[in-house]
Amino acid sequence: MLTLFHSPGACSMGIVFLLEELGVDYTLAAIDLRKGEQNDTAFRQMNPKGKVPTLILDDGTALTEFPAIAYWLCRRHGAAELWPDTIDGQARVLELVEFLVASIHMRGFTFLAMPQKFSADPAAQDSLRALGRREVEAGLATVAAQHGAALCARSRIGIEDAALFYILVWARALGIAVPAPLSAYAEALLARPSAQVALRGLAAG
Repeated sequence: MLTLFHSPGACSMGIVFLLEELGVDYTLAAIDLRKGEQNDTAFRQMNPKGKVPTLILDDGTALTEFPAIAYWLCRRHGAAELWPDTIDGQARVLELVEFLVASIHMRGFTFLAMPQKFSADPAAQDSLRALGRREVEAGLATVAAQHGAALCARSRIGIEDAALFYILVWARALGIAVPAPLSAYAEALLARPSAQVALRGLAAG
């Protein structure tokens, strides 16, 4: 059985969402990032990067990085329609996931939520928060303009939805407005039963 190392409120909740959507049998192993459990020796032996999500496969090896885990799950456990059957379609999915994770998450939310990781100066931290918020708002506007209508019109769930799930949860938690038509998609996504499972323990995360 698969084991997911997960911290409530972290991006790993997107993988919980995807596991639930795919109906995959798995177990959760909690990692408290605030207590620094990602730096424990036992966890570092599994994932020297020291972060979540970390997925332990049936052969005991660890798979890391959100896009790689989501891709593996969809290809190994997903129905055929969850992954485009053309190289152009596949590239477009990866293009969106890369933008969500590398730009909105890493260049936006990281600065907005954790500026202390980059500077001890309060003024610099304020500037980083402002920069992060601008990046998130601009990124969400781009996703809404380019993909919002298409996301609302479809019924399938894919790896881009798993990334969008945690991005949208973070946006709501930080009071960032989600532009239309992405806001309608967000309501539908967050109402899914899999989302309720993935949100468990969020207040503790």
